[in-house]
Amino acid sequence: MMDSDEDSTEDRRVPALPVKNLTGPGPVHPALAGMTGILLCAAGLPVCLTRAPKPVLHPPALNKSDIKPVPGINSIRRKTKKKHLRKGKNPEDVVRRYTEKVRTAPDEDCTICMERLATASGYEGVLNYKAIKPELVGKLGKCGHMYHLLCLVAMYNNGNKDGSLQCPTCKAIYGEKTGTQPPGKMEYHVIPHSLPGHSDTKTIRIVYDIPAGIQTTEHPNPGKKYSARGFPRHCYLPDNEKGRKVLKLLIVAWDRRLIFTIGTSSTTGESDTVVWNEVHHKTEFGTNLTGHGYPDPNYLDNVMRELSAQGVGEDNLKD
Repeated sequence: MMDSDEDSTEDRRVPALPVKNLTGPGPVHPALAGMTGILLCAAGLPVCLTRAPKPVLHPPALNKSDIKPVPGINSIRRKTKKKHLRKGKNPEDVVRRYTEKVRTAPDEDCTICMERLATASGYEGVLNYKAIKPELVGKLGKCGHMYHLLCLVAMYNNGNKDGSLQCPTCKAIYGEKTGTQPPGKMEYHVIPHSLPGHSDTKTIRIVYDIPAGIQTTEHPNPGKKYSARGFPRHCYLPDNEKGRKVLKLLIVAWDRRLIFTIGTSSTTGESDTVVWNEVHHKTEFGTNLTGHGYPDPNYLDNVMRELSAQGVGEDNLKD
C-alpha cells in the first residue's frame, strides 16, 4: 500500500480533462457540459470547464461616416406621435361594408357565439342595434365565411375599432388593420459589415426606440404606466433585394403601429410592458446562439408571411 506522499504524487499525475461547451445553439449544451463535469468529479478526475460562448449582438464600432442610407428608400427614420382611436367608425357600417346578407342560413354554427346560424345570435339582448336583427346572417366578401351580423359587430367592438375586420376563421383581413403600438421612432441605415450567411452583402440595421409611458383607452389598462425594456432595440437584415423589400414592409407595419404592442413579456413575465407583436426580428448580429441571428435561410420568407398575416403584403409597396 502506498503512503500518503505516494498517493499525492500519483494524484498529480492524473491529467486535468477539459470539458468544453459545444458551440451549437440550444440550451442542451451547457447542461451536457455540466453533467459531464459532475460524472468526472464523481470518478475522482479533475475537471476544467470552459465558459459558454456569448452571443454577438452588435457589430464592431462604427464611425458616422460608415453609416449610409438604404438604397431605394428615401427616408432614414419614421416617428409616431400619440395617436388616439379614430372616431366616426360606426360598427354597423363597418360590418355591412364587408359582408353581404345571407337569405337562407346554412345548418352550421356561428363560430363567434357558437349558436346555430339559423337561430338568433348569442348577443341578442346584449347588443342592441336597430338596423341589425339578431337573426341576420352575413357572408364575408373575400373568404365567404358566415356569421351573425350582430356577432361581427360584437367582435369589432372588442377589437381596435380601426375600420377593419379580420375573419376569425381564416384570418383574412378586410380594410387596413392597425395596431396599438405606443409612440416611438424607427431608424434604418446600411452598415459596412456582413451577416453570417450573407458574406457578399452589407447589412441593414434597424433601430427601434420606444420610451415608457401611460396606457390609453386602446391598451389593456388605461391610465396605468407601461415599461419599455431593452430599448433601443437593434435588428438586422441583409442589404440585398429581398432584405430591402422586407424593410419596406416593416416600415408599412411600423406606420400602422403593428410591430409592438403592450402586454405581458413571454421571457420575463412582466405585465404592462412593450412587447413584440408577432413579427419576428433578428437581434443577434454575429451569431445565432439564441435563434435570433444568422445564418437562417428561411427568415426573410418567414417574416414576409408574418407581415402578410397582419395585412401587410407586397401590394402595399409603392413602385
